[in-house]
Amino acid sequence: MKIGGQAGGDGEPWFVAHKDPLKNELIVVQGHDHPLLLRDAVEIGNTHWIAGTDPHTHWVYAAKTRYRQDDAACSLGWLRGGEALIEFAEPQWAVAPGQYAVVYESKVCLGGGVIV
Repeated sequence: MKIGGQAGGDGEPWFVAHKDPLKNELIVVQGHDHPLLLRDAVEIGNTHWIAGTDPHTHWVYAAKTRYRQDDAACSLGWLRGGEALIEFAEPQWAVAPGQYAVVYESKVCLGGGVIV
């Protein structure tokens, strides 16, 4: 199949859904609404919490994984050694590794980290 050409295309855009550098794999899907573009949870690394202490786990927060995105209800599943798991109440579209996820409690920015 050709990507972006005549074969196998129905005119919808293509999106990178997943990268696995260890396996040298790139998963590409067609269409804005493809299920592989949705994520229920994300791991973040290189975390920085503004207060200098980790926030509570299993507490209701909000997070953004994209600029100008609406707040997405979430909780922090675990925190350890500069890493955290953000679990969303609703699946989030096109969460991109290498971008930042920022966590809020009400209107207060708690911090965040790099999406793994």
